[in-house]
Amino acid sequence: MGARPVALGHHRYQWLHVAAFVQPTSGEAVWYLCSGLSKPFFAELLATFARETGAGRWRSIVLVLDNAGWHGPENLAVPDGISLVFLPPYSPELQPAERLWSLVDEPIVNRHVASLDELTTVIAERCRRLDAATLEPHTNFHWWPKPTKPN
Repeated sequence: MGARPVALGHHRYQWLHVAAFVQPTSGEAVWYLCSGLSKPFFAELLATFARETGAGRWRSIVLVLDNAGWHGPENLAVPDGISLVFLPPYSPELQPAERLWSLVDEPIVNRHVASLDELTTVIAERCRRLDAATLEPHTNFHWWPKPTKPN
């Protein structure tokens, strides 16, 4: 009495996460596909992003983030040249990257994908095809600060 029954279960799902960094005024984006998200993974992702974009002593990049748990600044190793700015809570409409997800999802809407490998292939190809000219109208908000120097 008063105890929940124990039931064994087998999770029958797999996840594919798409992480993206986008320069809102140009539409230039860097994409990453991953199987999970966590603070240690995000720290590695920031380090990889910094290396690939040349962030460091001579190039400073400001990243605007939402308040997802793995973005939080507590115990997060932030590479040199990367500065984090957090949006107010519950304001996804202010995040330019939020406008990317409907574009990424387009090739899989109302389509059955048989495996995670097939999904990864379809999404990776879609990310490769989304060029800056396609992304810029979705991310370049009229109020977004314009860069002082070209990318």
